[in-house]
Amino acid sequence: MRFGHGLVIGKFYPPHAGHHALIEAAAAACERVTVVVAPASTESIPLGLRLSWLREAHGPSVRFVGVHDDHPIDYADPAVWDLHVAVFRRAAGTDRFDAVFSSEEYGAELARRFHAEPVLVDQDRLRMPVSGTAVRADPVAHWHLLGPGPRAWFTRRVIVVGAESTGTTTMARALARHYRLRGGIWAGTRWVPEFGRELTERKLAALRRDRPAATAFDVTWDRDDFVTVATRQCAAEDAAARDGSPVLFGDTDAFATTVWEERYLGDTSPAVAALARPADLRLLTDVAGVPFVDDGLRDGEHLREWMTGRFRDLLTAGSGPFVELTGGYADRLRTAIAAVDRMLAAGWDLTPPKLPKERPAPADR
Repeated sequence: MRFGHGLVIGKFYPPHAGHHALIEAAAAACERVTVVVAPASTESIPLGLRLSWLREAHGPSVRFVGVHDDHPIDYADPAVWDLHVAVFRRAAGTDRFDAVFSSEEYGAELARRFHAEPVLVDQDRLRMPVSGTAVRADPVAHWHLLGPGPRAWFTRRVIVVGAESTGTTTMARALARHYRLRGGIWAGTRWVPEFGRELTERKLAALRRDRPAATAFDVTWDRDDFVTVATRQCAAEDAAARDGSPVLFGDTDAFATTVWEERYLGDTSPAVAALARPADLRLLTDVAGVPFVDDGLRDGEHLREWMTGRFRDLLTAGSGPFVELTGGYADRLRTAIAAVDRMLAAGWDLTPPKLPKERPAPADR
């Protein structure tokens, strides 16, 4: 049967393959579809993000609207039903629907209240064995059922920071390789190179076009350069998180850029500081016992002790969880892997979809 206007309502906490299949079923059966995304305001994933992920997945052919619904859930109370339906109607801007699509038992009552035909899709979860509750409890087990946006949101970001020639690149690359070798979803583990190094190469190459003997000591930096570095580093990190595994490794980040700006220009600008973001874990590579290797792009051997101390001070002061890597390479790698494994074992702490009266919410799609 072909319907005129179809309605889908859910929390989408987070959107997953089951949600997408439901929306696609509605789109295939209707001339137009409105999807109302209605989470509680206390939930961990912002409503705006859910809307952007859904729009990205389904394009302009489906209309998505969002609203916070903080009313209690009680399927046996008609008055509570009235409260929810009023929220949905206001968000949708109409109560004229021909069909209500759902994978939940309450779909029939929801359709009745909209005077529409109920259409149940995969209610037994046979085609898509997944729910929002299951994803929140164990994102790793359901990684293959998440789209790029939710994957990037759930990805644990581990950033290696440190002074020049203390092994940040080596460590980020080695950690990514270690987790890729675990196979399965971990085979997609990625690491993000340092954009500042790439920019240094460009600057030096430009200098050498006129001055072939130019060295890294001749390269100059200004405030805009550090804004560029921080911006590009964040963008590369976000892009890598969309199609990788549940953990992503970075060789420096925008937080580290604040220290590099201070090292070259004497202080950190508000523009760069504003781009610094929390990380799930940072790994600080200690300078002790690591010889300086001049690869033609380095100019700060005399500042390595200062930079290491500066990183240590800022991290200790509260820039997020961190572990310092000391000793030889093998010791550092073992320490780093143990720290990452502890972080992953802790899981994800999302606010449950409980509503103000603390009535238990059902497993949601």
